[in-house]
Amino acid sequence: MSNHRPFRFGIQASRAGSAREWIDIVRKVEDLGYSTLTMADHLDDQLAPGPALALAAANTTDLRLGTLVYCNDYRHPAVLAKEVATLDVLSEGRFEFGLGAGWMVADYEGAGIPLDRPGIRIDRMLESLDIVRGLLGGEPVHFHGDHYGIYGLTGFPTPVQRPMPPLVIGGGGRRVLSIAARRADIVGVNVNLRGGVIDATAGSDGTPERTDEKIGWIREAAGDRIADIELQVRVHLTVVTDDRRGTAESLAAGFGMTTEQALGSPFALAGSVDQICEDLIARRERWGFSYIGLGVEALDDMAPVVARLAGT
Repeated sequence: MSNHRPFRFGIQASRAGSAREWIDIVRKVEDLGYSTLTMADHLDDQLAPGPALALAAANTTDLRLGTLVYCNDYRHPAVLAKEVATLDVLSEGRFEFGLGAGWMVADYEGAGIPLDRPGIRIDRMLESLDIVRGLLGGEPVHFHGDHYGIYGLTGFPTPVQRPMPPLVIGGGGRRVLSIAARRADIVGVNVNLRGGVIDATAGSDGTPERTDEKIGWIREAAGDRIADIELQVRVHLTVVTDDRRGTAESLAAGFGMTTEQALGSPFALAGSVDQICEDLIARRERWGFSYIGLGVEALDDMAPVVARLAGT
């Protein structure tokens, strides 16, 4: 799959021990040439995305800011719409709105939130998305669904980006990726986390062959709008090393892949800076991935790659 969108890189960071530490992180992300700072939305030892992204906006100039992703089950859509609009206003139009149906079992169990089966969570997310989209439009919203009701509420404030901030939906299953292909501006491809935990079972879903299948689902569901979609991949493991094959062999053993599958998986990067750049270019050509998400632990090691590829 050929896609000539220029590369951009995001950093996922969610933890800091103080305001000063958080400000130092977000400024460094911007200074090193990354496009976006994203935050997860969990109930464990991380900062809350709303206030943390607002502080990040106040201390950066061009850095885009996003959720990757809000868990729909933690917020009523009327509250979510207000938070999305507020972040877009406070960032002066730099916010990217990522929304998911929820998946991490530990969050639900710890907070006593009922964990419905995936189909119900996805249905609820779709209703929420319709409501949020309506409330961001600035007109009174009337909605009566299976999960939510809105009765003439008008959203405020009005977001800077119209009609709404770019919508990010990601996942690893066919239904969510098909929804994303039809409705999102940015489609994130991930391993399937239906089990509610990240463990070795996810590895076999991260092979190049499985990724071919997922891109096929996206293309089929998107139809003519495929050219308007930005494809994102969250790289979970990044190792800058001169021992590319040895690193791949050790990864393969832990994730149920062959060495060649580990080298080709879009969810891992291993090798020298030159090799990693070559891999990313090849993956963009094969799958269309131009928006590369990385963990904060890769911030410094991947800076030379960002310097070479960002914008190309």
